[in-house]
Amino acid sequence: MEVLNKTIGCPYCGETIEIQIDDSMGEQDYYEDCSVCCRPIRLLLKVDIEGLNEIVVLRDDE
Repeated sequence: MEVLNKTIGCPYCGETIEIQIDDSMGEQDYYEDCSVCCRPIRLLLKVDIEGLNEIVVLRDDE
């Protein structure tokens, strides 16, 4: 298991927050609350053979 620390922008409040991602689990679709405004952020993780390829950050209503 490899845990990566990544920085993203909250799609609600615009603050920069740090998230932890385990890219050993393949592609993922999950929610994590913003540590600043507490709103739910949808994270889509795209993983290829070399590891994490893309993080898509969405609002809960998108």
